Amino acid sequence: RKQFSIPAQVLEQIIEGHTRESGVRQLDKQIAKLVRVMARHIAFEESYESKLSGKMATEILGPPRFIRDKYDGNRHAGVVTGLAWTATGGEILFVETSLSQGEGKLTLTGNLGDVMKESAVLALEYLKSHASKFSIAPEIFKKYNVHVHVPEGAIPKDGPSAGVAMMTSITSAFTQRKVGEHCAMTGEITLRGKVLPVGGIKEKILAAKRAGITDIAISLENRKDVEEINEIYRKGLNFSYVNNISGLMDFVLLPDLVDQAMEIN
Repeated sequence: RKQFSIPAQVLEQIIEGHTRESGVRQLDKQIAKLVRVMARHIAFEESYESKLSGKMATEILGPPRFIRDKYDGNRHAGVVTGLAWTATGGEILFVETSLSQGEGKLTLTGNLGDVMKESAVLALEYLKSHASKFSIAPEIFKKYNVHVHVPEGAIPKDGPSAGVAMMTSITSAFTQRKVGEHCAMTGEITLRGKVLPVGGIKEKILAAKRAGITDIAISLENRKDVEEINEIYRKGLNFSYVNNISGLMDFVLLPDLVDQAMEIN
């Protein structure tokens, strides 16, 4: 007879709140802990719920150790959602850029590695050399300091795939234009304005779906990687395959300004 079961929604709660790994070892440990508690109830003929509830799972395993990544909106200029690939799978990351009156200094924070720092420098230099494309006066860059931040500073971050997010974030800050709703992006950029392919596409797509993302900007050369992924994982997602920064901006940046837009002059 069936003495104990875990409903699908409770299992999902356990996976999201108590495991963060590429395999299932930690999940196996959490389920074993639940089973041991239930086995004790059965052995001592104590009353218990044969169908595990979310509340009971929390009582046994404790409060969630991990918070599920969620899309937090792009309501402010310079706030962009990127997609990252880590040892534990795909994740979303936020890139924030703010401007303050100064002399053109660039500050990078968020425990960024050398490659990620170079992406930010590259993005700013590209914008400076193509300012007219975005109706930005060249002298503006000497009047404002630029601060680029990637939250969760305790976690080291590196890699080239945040290049497009850095580019979009800095451009949005200087133009005060909105970024498309529920939009995320991944890709490397070059000083010539190319958008290059990156790895971990399946993991990034799964992270986007978990976070409620619907639109993804990605390198044209990654199209084959996307098409190799089972359609069940791609369902509900709209992909824009871009070859250069101009195509990227056409997709991710809206013509409208953000509410309470900062006057840049």
